[in-house]
Amino acid sequence: MKRIAHRDSDETTRRTTRRALIMGGAMSAVVAVLGARLRYMQVDQADQYRLLAEENRVSIRLIPPNRGQIFDRNGRLIAGNEQNYRIIITREDAGDVNDVLHRLQRVIPLSDEDIARVEDEAKKRSAFVPIIVADRISWDDMARVATNAPSLPGVTPEVGQSRIYPLDTDFAHVVGYVGPVSERDLKAQENPDPLLQIPQFQIGKAGVETWREDVLRGEAGTRRIEVNAVGRIMRELDRVEGQAGADLTLTIDAEVQNFVNARLGGESAAVVAIDVTNGDLLAISSAPSFNPNLFVRGISYKDYSALTGNDHRPLANKAVSGAYPPGSTFKIVTALAALEAGVIDADSTVYCPGYYEYGGRRFHCWSRGGHGHLNLDGALGRSCDVYFYDVSQRVGIDKIAETGRKMGLGQRHDLPMSAIVEGVMPDKAWKMASYSQEWRIGDTINASIGQGYVLASPLQLALMTGRLASGRAIVPRLVRAIDGQEVATEEAPALDIPPSFLRMVRHGMFTVSNKLGMTGYSSRIVDSAMTMAGKSGTAQVRNITAAERARGVISNDQLPWARRDHALFVGFAPYDNPKVAVACVVEHGGGGSTVAAPIVRDVLLRILSGGMPPLAAYPESQRSRIETALSELPLRDFAALAGATGVRGRA
Repeated sequence: MKRIAHRDSDETTRRTTRRALIMGGAMSAVVAVLGARLRYMQVDQADQYRLLAEENRVSIRLIPPNRGQIFDRNGRLIAGNEQNYRIIITREDAGDVNDVLHRLQRVIPLSDEDIARVEDEAKKRSAFVPIIVADRISWDDMARVATNAPSLPGVTPEVGQSRIYPLDTDFAHVVGYVGPVSERDLKAQENPDPLLQIPQFQIGKAGVETWREDVLRGEAGTRRIEVNAVGRIMRELDRVEGQAGADLTLTIDAEVQNFVNARLGGESAAVVAIDVTNGDLLAISSAPSFNPNLFVRGISYKDYSALTGNDHRPLANKAVSGAYPPGSTFKIVTALAALEAGVIDADSTVYCPGYYEYGGRRFHCWSRGGHGHLNLDGALGRSCDVYFYDVSQRVGIDKIAETGRKMGLGQRHDLPMSAIVEGVMPDKAWKMASYSQEWRIGDTINASIGQGYVLASPLQLALMTGRLASGRAIVPRLVRAIDGQEVATEEAPALDIPPSFLRMVRHGMFTVSNKLGMTGYSSRIVDSAMTMAGKSGTAQVRNITAAERARGVISNDQLPWARRDHALFVGFAPYDNPKVAVACVVEHGGGGSTVAAPIVRDVLLRILSGGMPPLAAYPESQRSRIETALSELPLRDFAALAGATGVRGRA
């Protein structure tokens, strides 16, 4: 029995040893595999895993670039950047945001609405994302927050950059303004710039600010920051500054622009002045204007409602987006078309009995008694409608439209401004395409005096006048230089109209302003070095019935403002050596010769004299009145302004 028990014990021992060896071998194999894998990861793949670890720990953030500045032709600042003191709060550090905000309210002015806004925004953002509590605060408020920092956890004063328009209303319609990036802005771009994702980043919303966003924005810089597990910034590792946006120099003269705005006063009007030698725009004014700084800072509902509810439409840039019947200023085009077609010459006459009869219908002249026999000079000087009714029938609308396009009408001119209109230079094909109707004789008669379907902007009328004065197909230019480098331009080619015909029409415009009894004589310039040639226009905005004509047409001053005629005038000077052309439209202003012509005269004198219009250039009988009117204009003190914003010489 003992021997049997001993054999069983030996067998058990042998089995246990085999199992131990097998288990030990398996464990050794596992350890060997783990060791090999550990060596592979720690030694062979060390660089790769170190990179992954760094990427988890290090974050790349964009640095917004400084926006390019905008200057006038003489280096005066129009749009710049200023330091902006603001207060931010980070929910992760603040803890009880409501409690901290109410403590902050006792330190700086902060409304309950501001607190509600910040709390609402805090709920939508990650805890480590800073939120702007107060923007554009004073230095004193900034200092008070810094002093009370221990009792305001999570609250930080910051210094940033903000857009400022030191000439505010003068350039609102030209330069426009910037504002925060919206969802609409992002959706409008196929591949949005990553800069647009930065909270509170601002881009151009109107005018030059938006149309030259490509050069004004600049390029972002980067900074590498170390963040913790929840994404909070621990420290900055390095920084690469971005590239600031390019500075722009415009062709406009800020002092002339200010004079024009002041001269328009409370009118709903627009003025465009152009250098006829090269197409440079010297002034583009639309009245009334608005303060673009309100939009940068976040315009209030009250202020915005005041702008949108104003019947003079201060937000509209009438100079380029307003399309008006050009009235009798269009007779320049009809006259040129008739000369080109060979149906008249300078001495051809037309008899005006006060109306033109065609197909049993009478088309009336503005003078009920008529003008008698008139040649081209007389027709332009007295602005006789019948003369142009007559010649238009011999020329035809297609030829008139062709000439109008040569003069710059009926086309959109490429400028970095918002809502530039094309206007309408109608012909037979245009009416068929637009209305599926044949062109009628009455349409030509109406078009010949700038009524009916014809529409033009003040910009187009100024260009028309500039081309007539120079004899060249000049194109308007607004940006003069980018970062000090002159924008290359080519000399404008000669206008495709015989120079002799241009001289005839120019002489007719000289008659308008310088011959006794003509429509623009009271607004003449008596200084022979700056003699003006011009053409008035009065565009109807209502139909005058036969019954009203029979009992007497109601005068403009007896009508509601919105039913009065538009007043227009175009002019250039000096007559013998043209340098500047100006167009003016005063909405519902009445007569062009009495309302718009004096404005054009004043603007021409301001530009040509290089200072306030000289009294000696006005008729002697008007000087006392004009001296008083000029002295009362609310002009800026540019000498004082230069000390605040600086004047910088640019190309």
